[in-house]
Amino acid sequence: MAAQLPMFSWVEDRRDRITFGLQAVPLPGSAHPGHQVIEAALLTEEIGLDAFYLPDHPAWAPEAWVHLAAIAMVTERIRLGTVVTSIAYRAPAHLARLAADTDQLSDGRLVLGLGIGWDADEFKRLGLDMAPVPERQRFLEEAIQTIRAAWRGEPASENRPFLFPKQPGGPPILIAGSGKRVTLRQVAAHADACNFGPSETTGGVRTPDDVRQTLAILRQHCDEIGRPVDDILPTHFTSWLLLADSEVAAQAKLSRYYPGGLTEIQRLTRVATTPGGAVAYYQALADAGVRHFVIQSQDATDHETYRLLATAVAPHVKVPATPGVSL
Repeated sequence: MAAQLPMFSWVEDRRDRITFGLQAVPLPGSAHPGHQVIEAALLTEEIGLDAFYLPDHPAWAPEAWVHLAAIAMVTERIRLGTVVTSIAYRAPAHLARLAADTDQLSDGRLVLGLGIGWDADEFKRLGLDMAPVPERQRFLEEAIQTIRAAWRGEPASENRPFLFPKQPGGPPILIAGSGKRVTLRQVAAHADACNFGPSETTGGVRTPDDVRQTLAILRQHCDEIGRPVDDILPTHFTSWLLLADSEVAAQAKLSRYYPGGLTEIQRLTRVATTPGGAVAYYQALADAGVRHFVIQSQDATDHETYRLLATAVAPHVKVPATPGVSL
């Protein structure tokens, strides 16, 4: 049976509309990368996007929880979160505390995105053993139970005062991945949102048909455990979006970042286009069932893309009106 999970307004408010969140990563070697991230978050709020996220790569990117705490103090509206935190990088009770503190600082705006981790080099640089996938999947499930218990006031180790999250029941939990047998079952049992995208590390969900098939499997798992699939928000991850006013300018921007051209997998995961092209791309995914888009930029200073996304893309992607279309 599925655990009785609280229904968060984050899911309810986004079930019948399309929303976009931004995830900004500084280019390698950038000066003041933390400042770039905070500036991107401030711009995200200013231009009306829905959320701002950070990846969890402490070996090579600004530390997610430090910067989310800073962003929580200088923003008021946008949702904040991780897409995603590797469950192997911190003890679950410690992660529960980080999330609770950040939720309090943000006045209840945190989304806790979780995954099993994929970067073998990062595990090594952090001095951690990278367990086989089944072990990491099992640890994810155990960790979620520990985190939710801590949020209920049941610390895993000793009975000491604990700062509870602002959101009743704790922040919504998002699980990344599209594994048919294990990951989507874990989403059905434990998560408030699923997340997938076109790269191998985000699930290999590349086309609208892939989205439909993935959500159909999620529905099957929900039916088996007796949970409404509509309790879960379908979200999609774009590895890198680059927007410009013309196709020529968009391709020129892409060439600046990739002067030697794209690899095969990069061609599948980089979207360089005009606002019109982006509307068509995201509308097809919305028609297939996606309701929230996490748009990553691997250059935190590409404010042109952020502004075009907010003004010329997001307002034009709609929940399909065709009768009978559902998740």
